[in-house]
Amino acid sequence: MWVLVFLGAAFLVAMTPGANNLLGMHHGMRYGPARGVTALFGRLTGFALLITAVAAGLGSLLAASEIALTAVKWAGVAYLVYLGARILLTRQVAEEAPEEPVAPNLISLARKEFLVAVTNPKAVLIFTAFVPQFVEPDRGPVTVQVLLLGALYLLAELVAGSIYVGVGAVVRAVRMSRRAHRRLDQGTGVILLGMAALLATSPR
Repeated sequence: MWVLVFLGAAFLVAMTPGANNLLGMHHGMRYGPARGVTALFGRLTGFALLITAVAAGLGSLLAASEIALTAVKWAGVAYLVYLGARILLTRQVAEEAPEEPVAPNLISLARKEFLVAVTNPKAVLIFTAFVPQFVEPDRGPVTVQVLLLGALYLLAELVAGSIYVGVGAVVRAVRMSRRAHRRLDQGTGVILLGMAALLATSPR
């Protein structure tokens, strides 16, 4: 039962709008569902590294270190600014007819997902504060429980991320002019910059 409770809670956490989910929706909108979902494995790889660190006992040290969290925070701010600015500064095209965007390779898309994931201090806190709440010593080795719960969280993250990619893919399926697509891209860029500003002004 506790596993189901955790899975439900993890799904709600994973569905929370954030930089990774916005990026996934953008990938689905620009490059289609297949590439968008495949790129999610970059995010999952980043989260898997954080889960491994928590299981190894490094998570509490990271969460307790103001210097480490501050470094992660400002790395996240810098990368969100980079992504947002790059989208906003993409050359505006005057033609109205829609055109299939040239898709970056999957490694490039997955790398973006990975970097946003590992430079998000909120993700660090998910695995150092949220997941451990469901660990109880009488259920078995703590490390095994953390790894199990971490794997379940990755499953929830994959489902939630796929939903966001799917929303983007639905938008992609609607026939829009290149100008409309450009405005959506600009909106994504502005939101990413806004998230960078919120992260920069957050206490942690």
